[in-house]
Amino acid sequence: MDLGDLDAFLAVARARGFRDAARITGASASGLSDAVRRLESKLGIRLLNRTTRSVAPTEAGTRLLERLGPALGEVEAALDVVNLFRDRPAGTLKLNVPVIAARLVLPAILPGFLAAYPEIQLEIIAEDSFVDLPASGCDAGIRYDERLEQDMIAVPIGPRVQRFAAGASADYLARRGRPEHPRDLLDHACLRGRFANRSLHGWEFVRDGETVRVDPNGPLVVSLSTAFDLLIDTAVAGAGIVTSFEGLLRPHFESGALVPILEDWWERFPGPFLYYPGRRLVPAPLRAFIDYVKAHPAA
Repeated sequence: MDLGDLDAFLAVARARGFRDAARITGASASGLSDAVRRLESKLGIRLLNRTTRSVAPTEAGTRLLERLGPALGEVEAALDVVNLFRDRPAGTLKLNVPVIAARLVLPAILPGFLAAYPEIQLEIIAEDSFVDLPASGCDAGIRYDERLEQDMIAVPIGPRVQRFAAGASADYLARRGRPEHPRDLLDHACLRGRFANRSLHGWEFVRDGETVRVDPNGPLVVSLSTAFDLLIDTAVAGAGIVTSFEGLLRPHFESGALVPILEDWWERFPGPFLYYPGRRLVPAPLRAFIDYVKAHPAA
């Protein structure tokens, strides 16, 4: 059997579609379709049920998928052992990360890593939806603790303590007054964000063990994954109060464009983790990245 055809079947079966598999693998949808047809012809059995809207493994395809995934993973890992004998690891490393990590965590890490390993090509997929790493074609991801799967290996990455901050322009505070308690926000124009699942981002504040959650109103709601900068720009223009990761608002505090408010109530939470599936042999590019992250904990 051609390993390329087996890889194609694995990608299509996991992605449940030729187009999605093509996007993940970088191959063409037509090429993947041809590979699956060759494999089915050689085996003499249909592996995938295809309709205009979906692709799903047959019973035979499901059985093959269950055995083939681990087997091909071992083949890839065995071949990657050779990579460990190179002076510098080479290959592709694909990471799935939340948008906020791409903005606040990776900029301090990637320049040094890429300089240390020029033969590794790093691909970053920034999205806020939680994905299945093997099915997505990614080697590892970054997530916060509450979204980690139990069977994953997690390595701390980036600052270990972060905070949610709140701020408004000096002009807004001069017109509307400065809130002294989180509940005062109910009488202010608050600029809100909405998650990909359509739920609104709740505002939570913590001080001396007391947690206060508020659901304020405001003139603007935007998608957190794609339009958060619009919230900050609107707050800078004086239209309301904004909350977000301190790292995003800090430059605006330092420039004077925004004024921090309710600082005693800013919620602290642990930093994110690099996570990857537990297996005996970690691909050399990923191993290099893990070692670099561990050696530069302050990055």
